[in-house]
Amino acid sequence: MKDNYCVIMGGGIGSRFWPFSRESYPKQFLDFFGTGRSLLQMTFDRFAKIIPVENIFIVTNEQYATLIHEQLPELSVSQILLEPARRNTAPCIAYAAYHIRACNPNANIVVAPSDHLILKEDVFLKDVSKGLEFVKQNRALVTMGIKPSRPETGYGYIQSSGVMTDDFTKVKTFTEKPNLDLAKVFYESGEFYWNSGLFLWNVNTILEAFEKYLPDIATRFDMGKDKFNTDEEVDFIKENFAYCLNISIDYGIMEKADNVFMLCVDFGWADLGTWGSLFDIARKDDQNNASLKSRALLYESSGNVVALDDPGKLAVIQGLHDYIVAEADNVLLICKKEDEQKIRQFVADISLKHGEEFI
Repeated sequence: MKDNYCVIMGGGIGSRFWPFSRESYPKQFLDFFGTGRSLLQMTFDRFAKIIPVENIFIVTNEQYATLIHEQLPELSVSQILLEPARRNTAPCIAYAAYHIRACNPNANIVVAPSDHLILKEDVFLKDVSKGLEFVKQNRALVTMGIKPSRPETGYGYIQSSGVMTDDFTKVKTFTEKPNLDLAKVFYESGEFYWNSGLFLWNVNTILEAFEKYLPDIATRFDMGKDKFNTDEEVDFIKENFAYCLNISIDYGIMEKADNVFMLCVDFGWADLGTWGSLFDIARKDDQNNASLKSRALLYESSGNVVALDDPGKLAVIQGLHDYIVAEADNVLLICKKEDEQKIRQFVADISLKHGEEFI
């Protein structure tokens, strides 16, 4: 157990969850379900059941350092790895891997986003433990695959080869977020699984993959390999991190590597990256409307998701079908559920026309 580590990626701004998720206070810090724990805290609580707390690291943008300390006071300063610039998941994972190797060159690592919901926690923890044991014994990059319930354009897809090693299948193809037509093909084929964004590997296996497939990033971090887990690490990262290629681990390594395996899982997973994913798991009324921590009266309306951040407000809606109605702070969003992938573009347009006031 001492060789098992967890990296929680908590630096995103969650623009697809706008207007609730804002750059100054992104979704991972929000309590969506009224439990008293944010998505980040729930993720930490989950892993702390099987990973020593001192082996759990958060990688986040430096602007969220105070929020992390407030929400997870159990962590020492050295367990919060701060990125001075946003460079996507590959540099984030490389930073964590170099740091952890300096702590323990035998480390087996599970990497997880900070905004997932897991409904069957016991099953999840067994699957993570199984994956950590597999990567300890095998030179493998492991991802967890979810059987799709719909043609979703917001997730990456993994195609199974059918070649099995224990409970793990060799991955045939690894594809980033498709358009709707391709997502329908994937869904109907039965061969494709959603990429959960949960990864497992031994620290040496993933660093070998960086050297092979993302040598620019590996070379950059190798320049300071003796500085990790020392007092010199922070300054090295501040000077060098921004030079890393802005690329996801999916594009940079997982689509190219020949040692990628998938564990097909069913632990009640939801990536709370979109309003649609939240709607799927929310409690509905008899007309299939979901009101999230909100008071709402809906007439002749169906399939809507309503979210108000002010408990003193009431939404009264008539004749609306399959829409997102979300009000937070100084913004009201009304958008077709099927068009929610456009929210990122809305945010970009608002930034250009109105500055950062509404972002």
